[in-house]
Amino acid sequence: MTVILGLESSCDETAAALVTGDRMILAHRLAGQEAAHRPYGGVVPEIAARAHVEVLMPLVEAALQDAGHALADVDAIAATAGPGLIGGVMVGLVTAKALSLAARKPLIAVNHLEGHALSPRLSDPELAFPYLLLLVSGGHCQLLFVAGVGRYRRLATTIDDAAGEAFDKTAKLLGLGFPGGPAVEAAARAGSADRVPLPRPLLGSAEPHFSFAGLKSAVLRARDSGAHAPEDIAASFQQAVVDCLLDRTKHAMAKAQGATALVVAGGVAANGAVRTALAGLAADHALRFVAPPLWLCTDNAAMIAWAGAERLAAGFTDPLDIAARPRWPLDPSAEKARGAGVKA
Repeated sequence: MTVILGLESSCDETAAALVTGDRMILAHRLAGQEAAHRPYGGVVPEIAARAHVEVLMPLVEAALQDAGHALADVDAIAATAGPGLIGGVMVGLVTAKALSLAARKPLIAVNHLEGHALSPRLSDPELAFPYLLLLVSGGHCQLLFVAGVGRYRRLATTIDDAAGEAFDKTAKLLGLGFPGGPAVEAAARAGSADRVPLPRPLLGSAEPHFSFAGLKSAVLRARDSGAHAPEDIAASFQQAVVDCLLDRTKHAMAKAQGATALVVAGGVAANGAVRTALAGLAADHALRFVAPPLWLCTDNAAMIAWAGAERLAAGFTDPLDIAARPRWPLDPSAEKARGAGVKA
């Protein structure tokens, strides 16, 4: 039975996990940094990197102990090698290299986005390739045709902000606290989604991509008008995001012939309104809808270990001199989106 040790440190979550090739999660340890970043209303890269240094190895040791394994028992060591905050990525990757060298085990450098993309297959053994994936998180908003491990075709991306970033900034504008996504969702439950007129950028457009910067600016204007309660702005914002995600996903379905399922992954996939709406869209198009458990949507090491298991089974390993990457597209051949810049 293949056992993979996975490390995650791309943003503000430090995690270590042991996962088997037949989808057993033997151990998972995670340390969050919410208290450290809350005074700033967002993640401070320098603070995040220092925290990773302090807690990563104790988490590795605890995970091994939880699983009843020694380092010598694992078959490979997988770590996020990008994209992400480069300080944190370097901490995780350098640690994985040291463990790989010391234990003489293969190193697997995992694209963080691939970790999210493959995570639904960890929780759902019946999910087969190919599938249409909506990858929606704090840093990315993309539609991908997932043909297999390492085989991704990007159908759409954001041309400005990611949906998760818009959630976080909306929470900050409304004084709802950090982390922003859950705070906006909680406030929205007490509000009405039809009381604040907000735009739906690119809704109905022939262009395949996403845009959320204008929606974020509209939230600022609604707040400054003084005419709306924060919970109504939150509810209206959340509904606008849902409408945009549905419209753009429906647009991509025409280019995803042969897809076995509509899959959502990434931190925003934990949002209940998003999941419910996408499940309805999949049903309308006679597709299975697959979403990981809520804890697997946010950053975690189990998805990195699982991606490592999938890559190892496909024959992919990496040299010890592989570099950490702050940016790393899943589909390097994709045409650059209008105005997308580094997030393309």
